[in-house]
Amino acid sequence: MYIVQIASECAPVIKAGGLGDVVYGLSRDIERRNHTLEVILPMYDCLKYDKIWNLHIAYEHLNVPWYGGTIHTSVYCGWVDGLQCFFIQPHSNDNFFNRGCYYGNNDDYMRFTFFSKAALEFLLATGKRPDIIHCHDWQTGLVPVMLFEQYSWLGMGDVRVCFTIHNFKHQGVAGKDILWATRLNNEPHFFSYDRLRDNFNPFGLNLMKGGIVYSNHVNTVSPHHAWEARYTDVSYGLGHTLDVHQSKFNGILNGIDYKTWNPEEDTHVPHHFSIDDLSGKLKNKKALRDRLLLRDEKKPIVAFIGRLDQQKGVELVHHSIYYCLRNNAQFVLLGSPTGREINEHFWREKHNLNDSPDCHLELGFDEDLAHLIYAGADMIVVPSSFEPCGLTQMIGLRYGTVPVVRGVGGLVDTVFDKDYDQFHEEEERNGYVFYQNDRPALESALERAIGLWHHYPLEFQKLQKQGMKYDYSWKRSGQEYIDLYDKIRHKEEVVEDEGK
Repeated sequence: MYIVQIASECAPVIKAGGLGDVVYGLSRDIERRNHTLEVILPMYDCLKYDKIWNLHIAYEHLNVPWYGGTIHTSVYCGWVDGLQCFFIQPHSNDNFFNRGCYYGNNDDYMRFTFFSKAALEFLLATGKRPDIIHCHDWQTGLVPVMLFEQYSWLGMGDVRVCFTIHNFKHQGVAGKDILWATRLNNEPHFFSYDRLRDNFNPFGLNLMKGGIVYSNHVNTVSPHHAWEARYTDVSYGLGHTLDVHQSKFNGILNGIDYKTWNPEEDTHVPHHFSIDDLSGKLKNKKALRDRLLLRDEKKPIVAFIGRLDQQKGVELVHHSIYYCLRNNAQFVLLGSPTGREINEHFWREKHNLNDSPDCHLELGFDEDLAHLIYAGADMIVVPSSFEPCGLTQMIGLRYGTVPVVRGVGGLVDTVFDKDYDQFHEEEERNGYVFYQNDRPALESALERAIGLWHHYPLEFQKLQKQGMKYDYSWKRSGQEYIDLYDKIRHKEEVVEDEGK
C-alpha cells in the first residue's frame, strides 16, 4: 500500500508531545513492513533542522487556492531517520509557520486549515494518489472534508482517510472564515449539525467533528479510551457524534519505539541490562543518584516524567513527592510546567526541596536524564486525570520500572494490578492501579509498591521482570493499522449518510 501521513508533528524533528512520537513510530513500523510511506508536515521556523538529512526543494511553485487568490508555497523534501518527509512552506504575510512555536497562536485554526489545504494541493499537483491518507487530531480534521467535497472530483475519489484522535480536549473550533478561505463556501451545508457545526456552539465549526464525520474510519489511541469517549465526558462534547458514527470508530493502542527505548543498548545510559540480568539497572540507580546528588541509601526511587498540567494529575504528582519522602522512598521529577501558576508552584517546591538528599525536581525536559531516570528508578507514578494512551508507563515497563497508575484510558489497557486485577493471572500482572482521583487512592497504591520493595525484594524483582516481558512496541499496533487500512481501502462506504 501507499500511505501518506498528514500531521502537525513528527519526532524528532517536530515534537511537542506524544503525537510526534506516535507519527514517527507508526511510520517507521509501516515502512518496515515494506509499504510505501510519506509524511507531510508544516515547515515551522523552529524545526530541528539538524535532524533532517538532504533537505531540498521538491516543488517550488505550488499555488494554493486561498480566499479569492492563491498563496505561493514551496514544498521541501528531506529524510528524518529514514522517513521521507515533505515540509509545507507558504510565502505569505500571514507567516503561518514562522512563529517560533508550533501551537498557541490565536489563529491556529487558520494556520492548520491552510496546512491541510496545501497538503491536498501538493498531492493533487504532483499526481500522488495514496491508498490511505492518515490524519491526526483537529489540526488535520479538514483534510477528509475537503477531500470528499472538493478533491474527490479532481481525480482523488479513490483515496481513503483514517483519522486518529489523540486528545479530545483540543478540537479546533473555528468560524465561517475557514469555509471562504478554503473555497468550501457553502455555509448552510457545513453548518448542519450532521456535518461540522459544533454540538454546543451554533456559530462554530468543529474541525475535529469534521474529521469524524467525513473520514472513512476514526480511532483513538487505546481501546479503553475509545469506550470512555463514548460513555463518559472525556470526549468533551463529541459523544453524540461518536455514537452516530460508532460503526467506524474504535481504539488502537499506541506503541513505543523499541529501538529508542531498549535497556540492552540504550546509548543514553551508562549501564545496559536485560530481563535476564538486572545488575545494570542497580548501577544506573547509583549513576542517577550521583548525577542528582541524592544519598545512596537502601530506598526505592519513585519517579515522574511528563508535563505538569491538569491532565497529568498535577495535584497528585505534588502529593506523591511528599508521601514518598515521608515513607522511606526517594523522589525524582522531570517535568515541564504548563501555565504560570503551576510553573511558579513547582519552582517554589524546587527551592524548598533543594537541600533534600532524597528528592530532586528538574523542571524542563532533558532527553539524557529521561533515559537515565527510566533506567535507574524503581517505580514511576502516572496519576493522570485522563490519559488517551500514555507512553510513560510502557517505557517504564520496558526498563523494569514498576508503574503506579490511575485506572483511565490506555493505562488500564497496559498496567494490571499486582494484587487486585481480576482478568490476568498472577504471573501476567505488572504494576499497581488506583481508580479514584484523590490522595487516599494514590497513597494506597504507593504504599503497596513501596512496601513490596522494602519487605519482599524478590517479589518486587519478579514484578519488574513480568513487566519487562510485555511487548508494547509498534509490532502489534502497526499490524492493526495495516489491517484497518486494508479494510477501508476495499470498502466502498463506511459512513452512513452524515455529510457524505
